[in-house]
Amino acid sequence: MLELGGIVVLGILAQWVAWRFKIPSILPLILIGLLVGPIASEFITQDGSKWIEPTWNGNKGLFAGETLYHFVSLSISIILFEGGLTLKLKEIKNVGPVVISNLITLGSLVTFIGGAVAAHYIFDLSWEISFLFSSLIIVTGPTVITPILRNIPLKKDVSAILKWEGILIDPIGALVAVLVYEFISVGAGDEYTVTALIEFGKIVLFGSTFGFTFAHAINFIINKRWVPHYLMNVFALAAVLGVFILSDSFAHESGLLAVVVMGMVLGNSNSKYIKELLYFKESLSVLLISILFILLSANINMEELYLIYNWKTAILFLVVVLLLRPIGVFLSTWKSNLKLNEKIFISWVGPRGIVAAGIASLFGLKLVIIGVEDAKYITPLVFMIVLGTVLLNATTARPFAKLVGVFLKKSTGILIVGASEVSQLIGEYLIENNRHVVLIDSNITNIANAREKGLEAINTNIYSENLQDNIELNDMGFLMALTGSPDINKYAIDKFKNQFGENGSFRLVTKKEMNDPTNNPKEGLFSHTDDFSHLKSIAEKFPVIHEAKIDSKEHYHELIEITIQDKDIIPLFLKDNSGNLSIISSFSKEVEQIVAGNKLVYMGKPISPNNIKK
Repeated sequence: MLELGGIVVLGILAQWVAWRFKIPSILPLILIGLLVGPIASEFITQDGSKWIEPTWNGNKGLFAGETLYHFVSLSISIILFEGGLTLKLKEIKNVGPVVISNLITLGSLVTFIGGAVAAHYIFDLSWEISFLFSSLIIVTGPTVITPILRNIPLKKDVSAILKWEGILIDPIGALVAVLVYEFISVGAGDEYTVTALIEFGKIVLFGSTFGFTFAHAINFIINKRWVPHYLMNVFALAAVLGVFILSDSFAHESGLLAVVVMGMVLGNSNSKYIKELLYFKESLSVLLISILFILLSANINMEELYLIYNWKTAILFLVVVLLLRPIGVFLSTWKSNLKLNEKIFISWVGPRGIVAAGIASLFGLKLVIIGVEDAKYITPLVFMIVLGTVLLNATTARPFAKLVGVFLKKSTGILIVGASEVSQLIGEYLIENNRHVVLIDSNITNIANAREKGLEAINTNIYSENLQDNIELNDMGFLMALTGSPDINKYAIDKFKNQFGENGSFRLVTKKEMNDPTNNPKEGLFSHTDDFSHLKSIAEKFPVIHEAKIDSKEHYHELIEITIQDKDIIPLFLKDNSGNLSIISSFSKEVEQIVAGNKLVYMGKPISPNNIKK
């Protein structure tokens, strides 16, 4: 009981440490697992026992016999299914499809072949185990990329490439690893005879068929509402485990392939419940990962660590990080719009993730059980690559970004909270003036309308933590809260002003503030006499944004006075002679510098020259 409870407590503690210090959770999980496992047995306990003993001599411990293997198999099946759900093929078009597709194909191929050659000649491993090792280190994953890049201001293109490489390569890399493992497993007894190859074909056939068929069946059942809402998540969980077991019963070892395919197909279906399923699976995956990696790390013995405690390990690590990754990136970005320093940075950031370590432990356990030569090297070597790359990138990504010149010294992007017609109109103008603009809203209709106009829009809840993990928003320096809810606007400013509004955070005034001239907030946006209702009505009557040329500072104040007197005109921005925009605050009409040629940007009806005193 103490060990089981301790695993859960330590796992959640590791997740909290990762959140608190903004590092990938796999790092504290594996380190804690090693501490309570092999390190405790070697250096701490007098009798050489581990504080947490997953299995000992195959028959003792928390998971005696093959119980640990079965638990790991079921856990990995759920994690891989959740990874498959995140693969949105249609969204690749929005993030540079050529570079992304090259990285997950050509870049993966470089790692797959190069890693196998390196492992074979450096460690003298069999070709089968060498290729299994290389297939496992293909995978990066969003769970390791996101914490590393979360606080590094980068160009949107660079952040998007790293983010989508991690998301897409997670299930694809897992699929490659599963296929290589299954090819090895069928040949372990038959030495790749025709019979063994037929067995491999059965694995691929049954795995892909079961995954594809049951994905559509589950989607049909959920959309028909044959399952009540409160049972939907646990029904999906049961379906994943059921398909995994059923596929395995028809073709041994085909279950992992089935759940990966099922996740991919279901994730790209038209079901409106996918997001809800994904949230549930993410929560479940956090718990499973917390338990799993402490168990797997604790299950490693010092003898396995001593296998790689030599100079060969350092050489293999350097080959993967300093040779294979850069070659894959530079080949994948050939003739792209990326600059040399951006390619170098992407080459440097390639941490291996949770799926790699999890599948490595699973396959290592099974292959050792069936007596495959050199299988004992799989788990420690992959764990070495995972820990090494995560530590390297977590500690050096920010200074390296500054060194190569991809670190944005000033964040100029604009995050608009609310995607109403008003926000869309303002967003379109800002994009026309070369500003990176992102709209966020929980209203699906508003998001759909914004995307139809070519605006970058994210469907999310302002109260969700997911927004803070979106590394594509790292270049946001201005925050504009433009919703019809004063509470949401104030909450957005309070919660996100430090992260997304370092250069300025603004919100619309409330009706109460609008009617009380003495209560003018410093973060008030545009004007003290215009709340959301007024902006909305003006956007409906005059859906155009105008520019009025300014002759002098006095002329500017005249124009502002007109916007105060005429309720059909709302000031928005001040545009200088270089095209730079400054947000007009309701707090003060004073501006630092006004020179001839500047422009007042406003919404509403055109300002008549007759209204301006000369």
